[in-house]
Amino acid sequence: MALRFEVLGRFNRARAAQLTLPHFVCQTPLFMPVGTQGTIKGLATDQLEEIGCQIILGNTYHLALRPTSELIDEMGGIHKFMNWPRAMLTDSGGFQMVSLLHLADITEKGVTFQSPVDGKPMLLTPEESIQIQNRIGADIIMALDDVVKTTITGPRIEEAMYRTLRWIDRCIAAHQRPSEQNLFGIVQGGLDPVLRDICVRGLVERNLPGYAIGGLSGGESKDSFWRVVAQCTAALPEDKPRYVMGVGYPLDIVVCSALGADMYDCVYPTRTARFGTALIPEGVLKLKHKAMAEDTRPIDPTCACMVCKNYTRAYIHCLVTKDAMGSQLLSYHNLYYMLKLSRDLHSSIIQGTFPEFVCNFLHTMFPKGDVPEWVCNAMEVAGIDISSCCTPFSSSQDLD
Repeated sequence: MALRFEVLGRFNRARAAQLTLPHFVCQTPLFMPVGTQGTIKGLATDQLEEIGCQIILGNTYHLALRPTSELIDEMGGIHKFMNWPRAMLTDSGGFQMVSLLHLADITEKGVTFQSPVDGKPMLLTPEESIQIQNRIGADIIMALDDVVKTTITGPRIEEAMYRTLRWIDRCIAAHQRPSEQNLFGIVQGGLDPVLRDICVRGLVERNLPGYAIGGLSGGESKDSFWRVVAQCTAALPEDKPRYVMGVGYPLDIVVCSALGADMYDCVYPTRTARFGTALIPEGVLKLKHKAMAEDTRPIDPTCACMVCKNYTRAYIHCLVTKDAMGSQLLSYHNLYYMLKLSRDLHSSIIQGTFPEFVCNFLHTMFPKGDVPEWVCNAMEVAGIDISSCCTPFSSSQDLD
């Protein structure tokens, strides 16, 4: 095992921890920007350091296609290749195949898909996914799992969960660098609590360095989403990191952290930046709107990032539709926002002010008190009293 996980502070289920990885000592809860091709679109690695990024996520599928894992290995591994001194996490490549490619076929052997280069069928096995990730050299590597959208029901969910458990043993057997890279298993099981429970118990028996909650953010209701997170975090070990995959909305991260999760990743902050949208404490700010054309305020007057210190909404409005610089500035600001949110979660848990932090966060985002019902339900389970920032529900209307 090449990590140490030390819980520094708690509030009920929420925890602030120090995660020591081969390349960096991280503070959790933490958000990981997604750098598909070994780069966060529009930002240099020194800018990512400057805004407090601790771990970058790289996509194994994209890196294996170009520049290839062999070349990265020859260059001394992903950290040297992209000049990133801090931690890296690579996914298994399975999700991209299912989401990006037509005719991906999953069998017991692995994932068969059409090569995007020449259209020929290719097979990614659990063993090959781990071999590729061993060559890339990230601090955390993910097991190949059988990915099914949560909106699918029936026997396919059960089949995928049991296959994920069988594949974890193949991943463990194939892993050549356990003293340098940490293999995380992924909890599957759709929205079925019984299947999720079987999967959690099976993975915990394997005593892995860390655990991910997979298969969410795929169109399920928010009510289903938080319940799966709550169930899995309650059953996973106290002394290991818990990573909710694909979660990147600030509200979701606050809720999941209250429920005891530690790590998150998502393309959302950078992708939404490329569409001209900024993250702010009140929610989002659409810089393409005509109202921004003559607005001399910064994106967020409370934000200390380089963009908010130096540029007006009017200037960025002028850029977003016409110039790559607009999406670069917005990506910088949005990632700064996410990383500061992570630091604020960490420090409020350590200082014992987590409930106040959550209430302030919700009050700013929902000034009228219309906090969604799923958030109120999740916070009740997390043991956090948010009654001061919620208006009581007059009926059980669905606010997903």
